[in-house]
Amino acid sequence: MKWLQRVFDFYIDASIHVAFSVFALVNVTGILLKITIDQHLAWFLFFGTIVCYNFMKYGVEAKKYILVANRYHKNIQGASFIAFGFAMYHAYFLPRKIWFALVFLSILTFIYTLPVLPHSRKLRSWGGIKMFVVALVWSGTTVVLPALDAGEVAWWDTGVEAFRRFLFVFILIIPFEIRDLVYDDIELQTLPQRYGVGQTKIIGALINMPLYFLVLLKDSVTTGELVVAGILFLALGFLMFFTRRKQKRYFSSFWVESIPIVLWGFHLSAQGIMAL
Repeated sequence: MKWLQRVFDFYIDASIHVAFSVFALVNVTGILLKITIDQHLAWFLFFGTIVCYNFMKYGVEAKKYILVANRYHKNIQGASFIAFGFAMYHAYFLPRKIWFALVFLSILTFIYTLPVLPHSRKLRSWGGIKMFVVALVWSGTTVVLPALDAGEVAWWDTGVEAFRRFLFVFILIIPFEIRDLVYDDIELQTLPQRYGVGQTKIIGALINMPLYFLVLLKDSVTTGELVVAGILFLALGFLMFFTRRKQKRYFSSFWVESIPIVLWGFHLSAQGIMAL
């Protein structure tokens, strides 16, 4: 059974799982905004997430990304190049307006990962900004891009969903920040470094409240959506309660990153029940 363990670890380490989370949230947006998701966009974001996350994790220095000595990392590098090829294929079918938005999000990701000037620090090294940048990019990627691609959407509801997605991702980052407390450089000034683990979890719980109640501001909201929002509220509350500094190996990297996928499943189920 060791080969199953190795396959599973590769699935996590090669950022395939987080890519499925992005794919799931894009489809959640389609359900919430009642729009048809362009599958070329959805799959471009899936494969593009693999490329971007692997670059951020393993290839912050281009030389290290190209000249890889470790066999395991070579396999991840190979998966990244394959994903890049598929991403470019789907990108070919994307409209120009999506490309403009992608350029902005790509620039934000680039300056977050790499120093923009010689001897300057990366954006992620600026105190406390890391979580905001990640949440902003995820919100723009999984809400704004599908809405732009669809064209005629309810932009008020889109704005509400974009803000809710920002808060949702912000909360999901907290277990990772707590897990990485022992590794993060003090200059990052993450929430756990500034306020401690307990206070950070309280901040996450407080953010969870507007995440739920903001859904009431939408012009168009279904009963199923309200029910799923309530389930998410409870789930994130339990997440904050059970998050610890010393975590099981897959607590954040698999279980926390599975929440968007489970959320998609709940929305599909609610949609099916409402259609009966």
